[in-house]
Amino acid sequence: MSDSPPNSSDPRPAGYRHLARAVLYREYLVFVRYPANAIGGIVVSLFFFGLLFYGGRMIAGQALDDSIEGLVVGYFLWTLSVGAYSAISNDIGAEVQWGTLERHVTTPFGFAPVAFLKGMAKLVRTFVTSAVILAAMLVVTGTSLQIDVLTVVPVAVLSVASVLGLGFAAGGVTVLYKRIGSWLGLLQFGFVVLISAPAFGLGWTKFLPLALGSALLQRAMVDGTHLWEFPPGDVAILVGTAVGYVAFGYAVFAYATRRARRLGVLGDY
Repeated sequence: MSDSPPNSSDPRPAGYRHLARAVLYREYLVFVRYPANAIGGIVVSLFFFGLLFYGGRMIAGQALDDSIEGLVVGYFLWTLSVGAYSAISNDIGAEVQWGTLERHVTTPFGFAPVAFLKGMAKLVRTFVTSAVILAAMLVVTGTSLQIDVLTVVPVAVLSVASVLGLGFAAGGVTVLYKRIGSWLGLLQFGFVVLISAPAFGLGWTKFLPLALGSALLQRAMVDGTHLWEFPPGDVAILVGTAVGYVAFGYAVFAYATRRARRLGVLGDY
């Protein structure tokens, strides 16, 4: 007997487009339903910037005022980096504590694509909150920056993509060893060193996460340099660094989750 033709009312299998839309919508709902948490993150970030700005003024005086634009750009990139890094690592840590991690593993899409899209959704939210922080910093310091969206957004995205890859790797390690929050938090302070690398000359450090991106973002927002005015070699390195670290983090994440399943510790806490 031949198979009956498919009924138009039968549900169609979901694709990655549906998954991306669902993940983005979930992040939007979390943002809307818990606005106090989002506002609290912005307030905390501005509080630390205020300590950095006014404390530095008391100590350094005019020296800080002469470099305030660089400080604002660097802090803006740091907030983006922390958000991109913690988007996956902290989210997976929370899933482990809640006991919902295995639900992602059993999805038809696979664990890694779901985690990656959740990280991208949180990165979109991080861009929104960091833009608010940037506007507040400009008001507090009384400075102005050159914000060409066609230059700032691509450079910022490529800069934090490498950190997103590190977050992926950290998320994989979290699946294996569960409680490593102290080490994950320590790495966030290393971003300050990477963002400050251009001040001491790039050299080989341009192949590290954030270093070259920080230098190009400074030139874009402080000096008004456009994307097409950057040296092609630097742009190629920025793109290659972003793709390389994301691929590395994805590979580490996939390996760690496979090993956790073989060891039977995926659902442990």
